[in-house]
Amino acid sequence: MKFEKGKIEGVIIKKLVKFSDERGFLIEIFRKDNLPDILLPVMSVVSYTKPGVVRGPNEHSKQNDIFCFFGPGDFKIKLWDNRKESKTYGNYMEFFAGKENQIVFTVPSGVVHGYKNISQSEDGMVISYADKLYKGWDKKEPVDKIRYDTGEPSPFKIDD
Repeated sequence: MKFEKGKIEGVIIKKLVKFSDERGFLIEIFRKDNLPDILLPVMSVVSYTKPGVVRGPNEHSKQNDIFCFFGPGDFKIKLWDNRKESKTYGNYMEFFAGKENQIVFTVPSGVVHGYKNISQSEDGMVISYADKLYKGWDKKEPVDKIRYDTGEPSPFKIDD
């Protein structure tokens, strides 16, 4: 399938506001009153990605995510609408985020997502939130992840 550049239904991208003073800074990542009702985070993950490294692409069949990029590091991000029932099925989005463009965005279930640290020498930090527990309660359920980075030919590529 060939994906076309365009908006994806359910993806919300917001600029982060940084409040700085002599002590440092504060960034409000999300507020329940600014999230869709279906997206209530139950867990959070912090990851660091080495320069040039790609994470994903992958998708979740039931899980919705929030990703926050505010540095260190800068990233190229791609999302593909892989939901056959979606009005925007077949669309993809590409954007940049991190130290130079501080944003938070939502990824609905069924939307393939991946990112690459495009920094020259700086590890990049990502904070993510999910509305489902990884491996379920007490880590006793199957992982809700469809991986497209296993070496098999895939239509989902961060670098075209």
